[in-house]
Amino acid sequence: MPGPTAPLPLPLPSWRIALPHSTAAVPLARAMVRTALAELEAPADSDTAELLTAELVANAVEHTPGGSPIELVVELLADGCQVEVHDEEPLPPGGLGPGPGPTCPDPWQEHGRGLLLIRTLSSACGHRRTDHGKAVWFTLPARPRPA
Repeated sequence: MPGPTAPLPLPLPSWRIALPHSTAAVPLARAMVRTALAELEAPADSDTAELLTAELVANAVEHTPGGSPIELVVELLADGCQVEVHDEEPLPPGGLGPGPGPTCPDPWQEHGRGLLLIRTLSSACGHRRTDHGKAVWFTLPARPRPA
């Protein structure tokens, strides 16, 4: 007779929302991350999450074909949160792969600081292929609880 089995762990809470493929997606994504982290009672820093999410969404809008869907996923982790931005472009973003990324953007260029911010301010970041393109993600650790 088999013994009792351990209960399966419950899936961690998450939010998922489709975003418009326009610059309007950036403030919407910031608001969604702020709301999701508050709703999920995530212990991660919401200001940093908003900033990094804005960078990922802006990149998705700029570097993917117009009209293709963009999706934002916010997931509560046991030790913080993870934010993903999904798009239909399968090519990986430059600067988020394994190994050292660019460390000093050209000060005369208008672009090039977003991925550096993500690499610097997140506890981990990267990208992965999906069935419909890719997901670019970052994780933030839990903030220390006030004493």
